[in-house]
Amino acid sequence: MDGSWRVPWLWRLLLSVSPAVVAPICRLRVSGSVPPELRRGPLILAANHVSPVDPIVMAAACRKAGLAPRFMATGGLFDAPVAGAVMRRCGHIRVDRRTPRVAQALPAAVAALQAGSVVLVYPEGRIGLDPWMWPERGKTGVARMALMSGAAVVPVAQWGAHVVMPYTAPKGLGRALLRALVRRPVVQVRFGAPVDLSGLTGAAGAQAVRVTQRVVEAIDATLAPLRSGEPETPRWVDRTRPVDMSRVRRRPARTP
Repeated sequence: MDGSWRVPWLWRLLLSVSPAVVAPICRLRVSGSVPPELRRGPLILAANHVSPVDPIVMAAACRKAGLAPRFMATGGLFDAPVAGAVMRRCGHIRVDRRTPRVAQALPAAVAALQAGSVVLVYPEGRIGLDPWMWPERGKTGVARMALMSGAAVVPVAQWGAHVVMPYTAPKGLGRALLRALVRRPVVQVRFGAPVDLSGLTGAAGAQAVRVTQRVVEAIDATLAPLRSGEPETPRWVDRTRPVDMSRVRRRPARTP
């Protein structure tokens, strides 16, 4: 861990204005904290994914929490004429899903962590399609990043962003933003306690599966207080969002 990475000035600038960007469309509430000794990295922030607006909300929340994470983001953003240049200049990490280049994302993320970065990733690998909007079964990428780099993992739960922007955005974006400007829904982000990664034994693949389970369970536990009044069907249901039962996790029964 050489601590060689420094947050680019452009990313510092964008982080500084992010709370003002989200303020017109939601009331952001940030709770929990990251231990001071972990804030400068190496650190993995593992978050649930509920809406296309999540990255902007997370940037604002991280700014409030004193964090400057590098986002793992879909490769399409890096190909866009302006956004791509910004993403590269800010040091974010490209993930080319469903292509042969996807294998490059893991070593890039590990290298970022070994350079002392904070890296934000969505373990689900997509906007979750659990019918009750709880975290789905995660992919093992986050676990492998942690095991290969030795970085700590902090779960981050968010709730309410699905009210701001629909799953199908940019389709329906204008209507959704107008509604958000009028209603300014509450969006909550909570930083949980670092995931316990001790006591792991066995083959690397088995360890990765167990770490993945611990990380997703930690996100789930961090999310529960944010939606205590809606433990099953959310109050706001995004009708544009499909449902996929194939990755639904078994979880303990919840009380309202």
